[in-house]
Amino acid sequence: MVALKDIVPAAQNNIDTKFIVLEKGRTTLEGQNKMCLALVADETAAVHFQLWQDECDYFESGDIIYLTNGIFSYQRGNLILRAGKRGKLEKIGEFTMSYVETPNMSEIRWIPDPNNSKMYIQEHVISPHSRIFAPIL
Repeated sequence: MVALKDIVPAAQNNIDTKFIVLEKGRTTLEGQNKMCLALVADETAAVHFQLWQDECDYFESGDIIYLTNGIFSYQRGNLILRAGKRGKLEKIGEFTMSYVETPNMSEIRWIPDPNNSKMYIQEHVISPHSRIFAPIL
């Protein structure tokens, strides 16, 4: 299982991790597909997570989710964690998980690694907190 602070952008469905849903944005339609963005976190970091179709209705704030074969990649210029086509989400609990809101891995500017063009490295922090979801006080 990977800690959120250790995920990096990649075009591979290989992220197995556990997190709590802190906040869920409104559901929108993209063509025939429902989509909503959520702020999720574990004990090490936070990240923006994309929910699709029935996932938007099924998962709520406070749900603890186990993600299998997830992907952390750019979608419309935003870096998000998602299940993708091969990934699987499973609710494994509610409300009883330690978490932090910083760093937010979606608020980091990543650049290609000069030593390995298939990998990314952190260039700088865009914002210490989510620019989409206000920090929880």
